[in-house]
Amino acid sequence: MPDGAVPEPPPDVPTGAPAGVRLRLARLAGGLSQEQLAAGARVSRQAVAGIEAGRFDPSLRVALALAGAVGRTVEELFAAPAPRPVGPAALLGAPTAPLHGLRADLVDVAGRPVALALAADQALRPGFLPATAAVVGPLVPTDAGHPSVDQPPLPPGLATPALLESGPPGHPAVVVAGCDPALGLLAGPLAELRPPRRLAWWPCNSADALDLAAAGLVHAAGVHLPEGAPRPAMPAGLAGTGAEVVVLGAWQEGLALPPSGPAGPADLAGVLDRGWRLVNREDGSEARSLLDAALAQAGAHPDDVPGYDTAVRSHLLVASAVAAGLGHAGVTMEPAARTYGLDFVPLAREDFLLVVARPALDSPEVQALLRALATPALRTELGRLPAYDPRRCGEPLGTW
Repeated sequence: MPDGAVPEPPPDVPTGAPAGVRLRLARLAGGLSQEQLAAGARVSRQAVAGIEAGRFDPSLRVALALAGAVGRTVEELFAAPAPRPVGPAALLGAPTAPLHGLRADLVDVAGRPVALALAADQALRPGFLPATAAVVGPLVPTDAGHPSVDQPPLPPGLATPALLESGPPGHPAVVVAGCDPALGLLAGPLAELRPPRRLAWWPCNSADALDLAAAGLVHAAGVHLPEGAPRPAMPAGLAGTGAEVVVLGAWQEGLALPPSGPAGPADLAGVLDRGWRLVNREDGSEARSLLDAALAQAGAHPDDVPGYDTAVRSHLLVASAVAAGLGHAGVTMEPAARTYGLDFVPLAREDFLLVVARPALDSPEVQALLRALATPALRTELGRLPAYDPRRCGEPLGTW
């Protein structure tokens, strides 16, 4: 540059471009090579090259370091692109939720844009899932001439030994147990990793998820706890090794009710006064614990509550049962109630956490999970769920 010349300001980084392209443009605008940027951010040149090529997403620490090294903000470089208007489309389904903000799957059918409404039952995937194995019989002791496996004891009622034959292996799976239906959204970010990973999600309540993690049967256990509440005692298998905790999101849990306007009950006492039938969750679920505490506070005995002895095994199924008129009320998460267009009475604000046994932290599967949690695309997708708070997604909370 000639003496006395005024340097031109760096060009704007196009917000609609992929994050890797934005990083490369910001690096070139600063006159930096990949080696120089890597040195400034204290990462490897291979990491810089991989991020620029879109092969993987940086962790929050690496993203902050790279942004600082090129004089940009993390949002400029790595925030998900703003939604792009696509014009009119044919909307399939008759959603009960308000149209504005309704989540949909936009597809192209012979050149025509079609939007599949992700509301009520359309938000679920109740069809058959692809299998990678088939059970061929029970596992019997070796003294009967059949194979055995040398494994820690299995959680009673949650797993049983069996003989299997394998099928197509597919990509390596990240196995997560938990009841938050938002866990299913991890499939997209995991598939985009290099190498790609497959999500294997086992829906179950928090207590069962912890037991499965303690037995080493899942990579991470999802649990939800009311804000400020003490963490429950860890299962013995996790207490002996310790566990690390990462946030997925937060939401309110409470009563889902039919949309009835001002005349509807405003709290659990109103539901009990009307003799309304409940849709309940199973033992071990946080929803049932929350309901039991609310009933005790209201001075009601469970035996006197219609429907208390029912048990459905997910937040969305509670909302679906109430929307279908199979019950008048049920304790579930607010995102599930709003997805079905139901009224909602909050009982507690809760954090949904992922718990990982400390010895598993360095495994490729858990590292892939942590990378997926750090992607801006996941946070954007979680933020589109009604009443779901993704602001702390990926935040580590230390040791349980």
